[in-house]
Amino acid sequence: MSYVLGLDLGTSGLKGILVNKEGKIVDEASSDYPLLTPKRGFSEQDPLEWFRAAKEVMQEIFKSTSDAKEKLEGISFSGQMHSLVLLDEKDDVLRNAILWNDVRTTKQCDFITDNVDNLIAITKNKALEGFTLPKILWVKDNEPEIFAKVSTFLLPKDYLGFRLTGSKQMEYSDAAGTLLLDVESRTWSEEVAKAVDVPSSIFPELVQSQAKIGDLDPALAEELGLKNTVPVFSGGADNPCAAVGAGIVRPDQGMASIGTSGVFLSYEETGDKNYNGHLHYFNHVVPNAFYTMGVTLAAGSSLNWFKKTFAPNESFEELLKGVKDIKPGSDGLLFAPYISGERTPYTDSNIRGTFLGMDIAHTRDHFARAVLEGITFSLRDSFELMKKHSNKDFKQIVSVGGGAKNPDWLQMQADIFGTPVVTLETEQGPAMGSAMIAAVGAGWFDSFEACSEVFVNYKSEVQPDPEAVSHYNKVYANYKEVYPTIKDLSHKLVTDND
Repeated sequence: MSYVLGLDLGTSGLKGILVNKEGKIVDEASSDYPLLTPKRGFSEQDPLEWFRAAKEVMQEIFKSTSDAKEKLEGISFSGQMHSLVLLDEKDDVLRNAILWNDVRTTKQCDFITDNVDNLIAITKNKALEGFTLPKILWVKDNEPEIFAKVSTFLLPKDYLGFRLTGSKQMEYSDAAGTLLLDVESRTWSEEVAKAVDVPSSIFPELVQSQAKIGDLDPALAEELGLKNTVPVFSGGADNPCAAVGAGIVRPDQGMASIGTSGVFLSYEETGDKNYNGHLHYFNHVVPNAFYTMGVTLAAGSSLNWFKKTFAPNESFEELLKGVKDIKPGSDGLLFAPYISGERTPYTDSNIRGTFLGMDIAHTRDHFARAVLEGITFSLRDSFELMKKHSNKDFKQIVSVGGGAKNPDWLQMQADIFGTPVVTLETEQGPAMGSAMIAAVGAGWFDSFEACSEVFVNYKSEVQPDPEAVSHYNKVYANYKEVYPTIKDLSHKLVTDND
């Protein structure tokens, strides 16, 4: 039996899955690493910890599935987006990686916006603190002695690929999240680089996600006990890897992912759509394809907050068991999930959440259902932008993460989106996408579509209820009025309490 190995380099740890040609996961392992927060708003990690974790994961898998030492045919990666790794001319790490959730770069974002005339036309995205370019500029502004030594920059999974093969490169889906890539032409943007005075000499080579970047380093292979030469493939950013792992390989599908934050993502065949920066618009791991993505900052974290505050000693199952008895729309109770600010479609860090329409007849079950509905309404904001700007006609939505675990919430999603919703038989997120990249790279399949037919299996569809769809359309119209109604007061409350 032959295998591929997918390694998912996340924010809190690295996960590896070993997959056979039938798409079955035969082994998996994980290893954690620390998050460093030296100052308020700073979020960093030591890239050497990622390599250590990768070795631990591979050692554990090869120990428990010993024939993989002879039958492994490919390794690939998915990785946290945007996080900055700086290397000197000897390929040594110059400083801790600045992560995607680091928010120290507001000044640099303003500088980019003021100095790059065609930023959205070129990169398809606004300058936000999460992207890589603001982090590069922060180092340039605040650590000039380090910046002077920079030979190249990489993103996390590309650094891991370098440590496994000795080859430095970046593939398009991650490069699109740097704010330095001309997304449509798939080239580094000299215009952006010149406008912000960043030398293009530090930009790595660009490759496709399934491109072979080398073979596993012989010394590392010997340390791991591998018996054969193992090709390593470039991999992709975590969101498009998660999309591929969920089978999102055609334009009429969407993915609703509810973790701490929420993501609504769809596949795009061309890079010429005009979302004016209201949605993220990136290159896909699928060759010559793209994807659009909207983000709800506090999706699962809104539910976690509600549980911690009002039901700390209950399970989520206990907390939500009564929501099925509450009518769609929660009898006039609305929740806006802006407890951490909001990304799509408002990009507003000072907006805050609210319940509206509280009535003496409302119970805790009403509030619980309103929280689930509010999170889903926020994801519908992205869903509607995609329909408006690119005439999307969604035939199916794949629900992953926390929203896929509760049948009542799945029905709400089908009714609020007005679209059939499915869940995965086995949900492995970005790790499965990275394994699929390795499978395509190794020649097991000639396309991601063909790989998806074997590797991705769905449970039965949840169909929207026409009566509930009609009612939710009215409730959603009210939900859209919440943000402009509370914006000024919300900002005043935040400012007064700074």
